[in-house]
Amino acid sequence: MNKPTAKSVVVVAIAVLAVAAGAYYFLAPGRQAGKPAQAAPKPALTVTAETPRTSRLPIRLAANGNIAAWQEAVIGAESSGLRLTEVRVNVGDVVKAGQVLATFSTDSVQADVAQARASLLEAQANAADAAANAERARSLQSSGALSSQQINQYLTTEKTAKARAEAAQAVLGAQQLRGRQTQVLAPDSGVISARTATLGSVVGSGAELFRMIRQGRLEWRAEVTSAELGQIGVGTPVSVVPASGGELRGRVRMVAPSVDPLTRSALVYVDLPASGKTSTARAGMFARGEFELGATDALTVPQRALVVRDGFNYLFRLGEDNRVSQLKVQTGRLAGERVEVVSGLPADARIVVNGAGFLNDGDLVRLGQESEPSQTPAQAKSTPAAIKNGAAP
Repeated sequence: MNKPTAKSVVVVAIAVLAVAAGAYYFLAPGRQAGKPAQAAPKPALTVTAETPRTSRLPIRLAANGNIAAWQEAVIGAESSGLRLTEVRVNVGDVVKAGQVLATFSTDSVQADVAQARASLLEAQANAADAAANAERARSLQSSGALSSQQINQYLTTEKTAKARAEAAQAVLGAQQLRGRQTQVLAPDSGVISARTATLGSVVGSGAELFRMIRQGRLEWRAEVTSAELGQIGVGTPVSVVPASGGELRGRVRMVAPSVDPLTRSALVYVDLPASGKTSTARAGMFARGEFELGATDALTVPQRALVVRDGFNYLFRLGEDNRVSQLKVQTGRLAGERVEVVSGLPADARIVVNGAGFLNDGDLVRLGQESEPSQTPAQAKSTPAAIKNGAAP
């Protein structure tokens, strides 16, 4: 019997390996007859999920407007032709009612008062003499020593002298009043907002010297549309943010009784805290604000669950097979870390929170640890610029 050669041994080994590989290919576990084996799908991402919550969210109406003085008093000169000798206040000073703001020269006024007083004394003396003559004429009326014409003349002289004395008294009173008007007094408490008084100037009667914000009170004049006007009433709380920063709290004092026919907008007057050196608000400043119209229940989700693509808002709903489906939703108000979903989301749906921005419709995901509950809107401070009329953020 011939011995096998090395070449034949190699051929046999190759054949055995080919048979073994073919058997494994056709008999591998998990394969169906006549079909190639497929690898199990892998999750695209590990995510967290939660269900929407019903939260109490505030209703806010945003508006723009200007800050103005509640009332501005114009303080002017009452005397004419007098020189301004002293100016005691400047712009920004807080003054009280009756406080002296400026003074005029009193030299000429005092001279006029002295002259009027002397004229009064003279007129009173003439009136006294005329009264004595008239009294003697009355006593002699029955005796016939004086004619009726002479008696009437004495009586007329008495009345004329008395009238002249009263006129001299009035002149003296006017000069004394002019003397008091040499001091410019504050008509009310408030803040000086403008000053035109210049030391040494001679001003005429009625010339403006100062302007004052009465009681330091400011107001925000908000512009709202006629459609929004019915939602606002007297006493509605308002949050106002002036251009200088900070936040002011106020209340609606009055709603304008008419609407501008050109712009179809109306003014709403909101009382603000009194102005002062520590206040950031100033008259004439632009400000934006929000009217607080109450609160309603709303379906909310965490902000990080919201995905914005192509100008639309989407959420990813988690199915039972751990596949996600993309939902187009409409959002509304914003409160803290949560946003209102107005439409497009079932209340019992489970939505992806962490990792939503990396998903596509139909992706398979792995569910990780549930996301921790976010702070409630009652605990979170509402954003100062809430979306107007429920527009998407």
